Amino acid sequence: MTAPEPTPEPTVRQSAVRTRAMRWWDISAAMPIESALFGGTAWSAAQFWGELAQSNRVYRVAEDDDGLLGYAGLLSVPPTADVQTIAVSPRAQRRGVGRALLAELLDAARRDGCTEVLLEVRANNESALALYETEDFSIIARRTNYYGPGEDALVMRRRPA
Repeated sequence: MTAPEPTPEPTVRQSAVRTRAMRWWDISAAMPIESALFGGTAWSAAQFWGELAQSNRVYRVAEDDDGLLGYAGLLSVPPTADVQTIAVSPRAQRRGVGRALLAELLDAARRDGCTEVLLEVRANNESALALYETEDFSIIARRTNYYGPGEDALVMRRRPA
């Protein structure tokens, strides 16, 4: 008697991740991600509109065939750039989306002639801290209660090569 052929595992299609400039029409898709990740400190749609209107800002989105995966923004005032936000939808985390968005912000900072990039990150956000450390960011300060009572921020800096 021959053993039956194993049933093949169903294939899960993961469409390619694409990045591009963030536009005003992306704001409505960004809002659920913003709320899910940042709760009471989430930006409003008006804050996104204000950011996109500034000439010294660079905002990028990552998407796939199913929609928006994440977004990131940078304020660039040479010689310093400041990461304003990086957010990745829970459905897209651990897929390299945050790293890809950060790389685009670092490239933009370099093109603008910035010699350092700063950011704030929740002190308890272990996955973000791990990402930033692998991208050569170092902790330079702590901001107590920055995100609210008991929610400290770590200030990190990277000097682009």
